[in-house]
Amino acid sequence: MLRALNENWALFLGMLMLMVANGLLATLLTIRGASLGFSDFTISIMQASYPLGALAGTALAPRLVENVGHIRAFSALASLVSIAAIVHLLTSDSVSWSVMRFLGGFCYPGLYVITESWLNAKSDNSIRAQVLSLYFIIQLAGPALGTALVGFPDPTGNLLFGVVSILISLSIVPLLLSGNKAPDYTAPERMPVTRLYKVSPVAVIGIVIVSIGVSASYITLPLYALQQGFTAAQASGALVAALIAGAAVQYPVGWISDHTDRRYVIIGLGGVAAVASLWMAIDTSTSNIVYGFVLVAIGLYPAYSILTAHANDQLKLSQIVPASGTMVLLLNIGLLMGTILGPNSITLHGGRGLQFLLAGVGISVAVVALIRRYQVEAPAETGEVQVVGFIGTGQPGVLQAESWVQEEDAIQQDGEA
Repeated sequence: MLRALNENWALFLGMLMLMVANGLLATLLTIRGASLGFSDFTISIMQASYPLGALAGTALAPRLVENVGHIRAFSALASLVSIAAIVHLLTSDSVSWSVMRFLGGFCYPGLYVITESWLNAKSDNSIRAQVLSLYFIIQLAGPALGTALVGFPDPTGNLLFGVVSILISLSIVPLLLSGNKAPDYTAPERMPVTRLYKVSPVAVIGIVIVSIGVSASYITLPLYALQQGFTAAQASGALVAALIAGAAVQYPVGWISDHTDRRYVIIGLGGVAAVASLWMAIDTSTSNIVYGFVLVAIGLYPAYSILTAHANDQLKLSQIVPASGTMVLLLNIGLLMGTILGPNSITLHGGRGLQFLLAGVGISVAVVALIRRYQVEAPAETGEVQVVGFIGTGQPGVLQAESWVQEEDAIQQDGEA
């Protein structure tokens, strides 16, 4: 672990700044938009522009890196995201904010692709797993730290937007000063959704459903808390608590799923989210908000990693890279749907609409996993769960997938020798 940190600290620092900036901006826009008088619908459309941009960025950004190189692509994309943060500061209308949110969503996948492929090239097989672990810790901790910054005093309303821009601009410095030559990069091929569905219906359906719940809770929790009388600092603190809880259970839940049928774990996680959501619907007191959303995060946040692992268990090694791209596409489709549904559900059903939405997500994913469990037996050979970040993530799993393909090539070469 120390060796991985020592050899890659500059790139880890750059990625941490990107993740902190992304988490800070996402929460800041919800809270600031509410203070400016944006309606729940307006906030949902503005925030939905990010996953909409990510859908385009996930498909086009890898080609951009392939065509112009890592450093040029990273510099251009980081500059555009930094500009977007400043435009949020200079304007206060929902149209410009939505356009800039779309621009950020388009650029971030390229930034992740560049950093992941660079880390992959700098890491030999002896420390690759350590690099992967540190990388995903940053992906989980960064948004939580960024969300926590929303609670800092900002009398003018300008400081935090400036912090976002500064962090994004600084993130490019470690990459530019890295002593290693930029690695070669070839954009991965894509696997059609229909083909992946034939391999793992649970993964295809489950990723979309879980992503709806994740984005609905992540984007809507601060807005819901504000409407329940929380201050901006308390609202961001509630989201931080949920993020930390979701991150803390990733590894133990992954370990459990490595030792049983992963679909049982999905059923259990969906059940936890559903029970917690229904509890909040029955008892709507403000004292339950933090506890309820922490339990929802425990149920929903680890589910994406388990679903991707379940899919990978049934894929050939050569299929993992293209399948990861398809799962990212499904992730962003779910994030887009959840970002629109979440804020607009708050006032439904007597103020319990968000709780019912999250309960429906938990029940649905559990039912899908339960049906498939009784239709098809679990594969005899399975891999290990690798924690995957998803908040703002454009291309999760590339490091994991590339390392497996490299291991397969090494095995083939050894056999030929």
